[in-house]
Amino acid sequence: MARSSRQSKILELISTQDISSQDELVACLKAANFDITQATISRDIKELGLIKILTNDGRYKYALMDNGEQTVSNKNISIFRESVISVKPANNLCVIKTVKGLACGICSMIDKLNLENVMGSVYGDDTVMVILPNNQGAQIASETLEQLIR
Repeated sequence: MARSSRQSKILELISTQDISSQDELVACLKAANFDITQATISRDIKELGLIKILTNDGRYKYALMDNGEQTVSNKNISIFRESVISVKPANNLCVIKTVKGLACGICSMIDKLNLENVMGSVYGDDTVMVILPNNQGAQIASETLEQLIR
């Protein structure tokens, strides 16, 4: 199955169960009909920014890092500049073309920017779409992101 559906399932599993190891996560995903390896799980954990937290009973479990505490560093801006090919508004969307395979990281960085009026963002392999409530919002977001490239 596709990476996005697998990662969605991972987020669902860690939010409903105390999963403490990659082996446990692999077993849960296999039970949900995902053909998965430990190496793939390791990459997914890194991409999703999962961390281990201490539970009330003294065990550790996987959890999603709170994005509110993350910041965009100068290094992230440099990566953004090198990875983004174009930024264009399209109706109420801001469409960002990236180097192949880097849309996930760019999408994550855009989420950290906390741009005004952004309703959400989604990504494919080389494209990020930022969803805004109207055409004007998309224009403003596109201009803001375009400035980061310069």
